[in-house]
Amino acid sequence: MLSRVAENIYWLARYLERAENTARLLAANAALHLDLPRGITPAWEPLVAMAGARELFERQHPGYSEKEVVRFMIGCERNPSSILSSLRAARENARTIRDYLPREAWELINKHHLDAGEQLNEGLSQRGRHEYLKRIILNSQTLNGMLAGTMNHDQGYHFLLLGRNIERADMTSRIIDVRTDGLLPIDTELRPFETIQWVSLLKSLSAYQMYRRSMQARVRRGDVLIFLFQSQDFPRSIRHNLCNIERSLKTLPNHEPAVRILYQIKTQILSTQVEKMKCAPLHNFIDQVQIALDQVHGEISRAWFLPAG
Repeated sequence: MLSRVAENIYWLARYLERAENTARLLAANAALHLDLPRGITPAWEPLVAMAGARELFERQHPGYSEKEVVRFMIGCERNPSSILSSLRAARENARTIRDYLPREAWELINKHHLDAGEQLNEGLSQRGRHEYLKRIILNSQTLNGMLAGTMNHDQGYHFLLLGRNIERADMTSRIIDVRTDGLLPIDTELRPFETIQWVSLLKSLSAYQMYRRSMQARVRRGDVLIFLFQSQDFPRSIRHNLCNIERSLKTLPNHEPAVRILYQIKTQILSTQVEKMKCAPLHNFIDQVQIALDQVHGEISRAWFLPAG
């Protein structure tokens, strides 16, 4: 298949997954606000840091208020990681390969993008935000199911899976990083509410019930980290996504360099006792995972996509 088509399919999947995970994180942070004592609010700055957009945000806004962060993460056109920017980029990638996608999928992608823009004011309000973000997540999940059920499972579909699973693994690592450091103010009075923070982390990944079923234990920091890093069965765990990336890569030629990087990071994840890590070492370990994922992306680009420019 053409390199241009493969690259557009790959980025279509990445942008859809990015929009969904950003919606998940914002929804979970809003829910955490309702579960905490009155007067205690979760920090919003880490959400901007998760997107790697702190410098961009600070050039435009004087402080990290809830209103400004939500607008920046949902509807800011100057933020390339906002939900609307991600959906716009996904639509543009889909538009250039309309002949390759099922017609119903293209129509749903287009509608997904248009609805998100038309209903933006609802998403920015506290009253309507939950339903707005819920629709973003549901539409993304519907698209994933439609593509799985109507698209030929050929090389193009494997590029779709590569994009989705690389972005999902990266976003899961970012969500873990945000949730384990800085969402709650450092205060001894809040320690009884620490479990709420870990429940919120699981719910932001739709992982709460699967965690209880797999771990058969109450929600604790160490067990949550083991589940989200090392679970072989949960589809949003980092290990599960790395295995899916490897499976898709092996259906394509010239996959050896990328698979070698995957093997190294999988080995490191399984051999690391993440449950015993304090915040700083855990943050450094997550950085290593993200660097490895970026290296895999680089090998994919070199092997199959057109050179930049």
